Amino acid sequence: MKGFKVVLFIMAAAIVALGTTAAYAFHSGGVAECTGCHMLHDAKSSSALLAGTDVSSTCINCHGASGASSYHIVTPDADMPAGTPPGNRTPGGDFGWLKKTYSWSPRTGTTSTSEGDRHGHNIVAADFTYAADGTNLLAPGGDMDATQLSCNSCHDNHGKLRRLSDGTVATTGAPIVGSGSYSTQVLPIPTGQAYGVYRLLRGNGSTAGSGGKTFTANFNAVVPSTYNRSEATTPTRVAYGAGTSDWCATCHPDMHSGTSSKMTHPINQGLSADVVANYNAYKGSGNMTGTVATSYDSLVPFQTDNTADYAVLKALAVNDGTVSTGPATSDRVMCLSCHRAHATGWDYMLRSNVEGNEFIAADGVWPGTDSPSTIAAAAKYAQGRTVAETTKAYNDTTMHYATYQRSLCNKCHAKD
Repeated sequence: MKGFKVVLFIMAAAIVALGTTAAYAFHSGGVAECTGCHMLHDAKSSSALLAGTDVSSTCINCHGASGASSYHIVTPDADMPAGTPPGNRTPGGDFGWLKKTYSWSPRTGTTSTSEGDRHGHNIVAADFTYAADGTNLLAPGGDMDATQLSCNSCHDNHGKLRRLSDGTVATTGAPIVGSGSYSTQVLPIPTGQAYGVYRLLRGNGSTAGSGGKTFTANFNAVVPSTYNRSEATTPTRVAYGAGTSDWCATCHPDMHSGTSSKMTHPINQGLSADVVANYNAYKGSGNMTGTVATSYDSLVPFQTDNTADYAVLKALAVNDGTVSTGPATSDRVMCLSCHRAHATGWDYMLRSNVEGNEFIAADGVWPGTDSPSTIAAAAKYAQGRTVAETTKAYNDTTMHYATYQRSLCNKCHAKD
């Protein structure tokens, strides 16, 4: 029986390895092979016979391998010693940033610190020493217990949600035959078949296994099939559709300006004409010569209209720069316009640095403690990070803005 168990896991690992050429090969849009996550004997978790001590540890067994390959979202600790950034550049970010704490002196005699657990969602994964948020006992703007945060708080590890041939999303109705995440999926979906939903995310009526939250919205999005990649040449454009911010509100309801008594940034509403004009013209601090045809920026994405139409989103999800149009007033600002879903190199899991610096770049390059910049303050702008770490925090995006670039909040607000 011990030999049989080993064979099962070798088979499961081989299936996962196909992800280097077919990123959805293991899950295939729905529930994966049972023995990839569960062990009939010698399991680490007695409650569900899991291959890891807990749910997230079980996920990281595969999603935390070395190398920036498709489905990897957790860089192993050994691969990111001091000064070396996490290696994955997926749209959601790399949980490895949670292990990175930085300190620097913004001015003589003072010290500032960017704690690792401020960089993202603090999943609990005991086998990989990921622990609950040490600051927020509850989800900001909600009452989700931080100690319960797990991969399956957001993702359905059994992947029952599916998109049917008529476009509706349900938990039954036809078998899942392929992923619903990628722009390579063939449309229309054949009658009697279904595709999975984006990233196996939970949706309307789905209750999380960890944390117990019930979702009331579906998350509609499509991504290019190659997405864990450098964006030095062209951006990875995720086509975000209807429901993204409503989906986040499951755990963060008070972060939504429409329902909260707090003064919060507007989300889930059409962009104003002024914001659209700013976004499409903005190229960098002081430079408003851009055009709508080439203004899209993956560091400041937006929700396409309020559509759940897979075909519409599929056409926008590219990584070769062929679709680089900016927004119209029918498009929307969303939570992910500013944040990534997993973790980032910056506080509050922001896509770019907006905390405590006059500039985010100087001398036309991303700053770092080891920067060759002649500007004395360049190291201060890096906030304790090396050039490699700063660059990776921007998914290797070339510093194509202004020689002295201020916050990317200005992509929409143009106050610089």
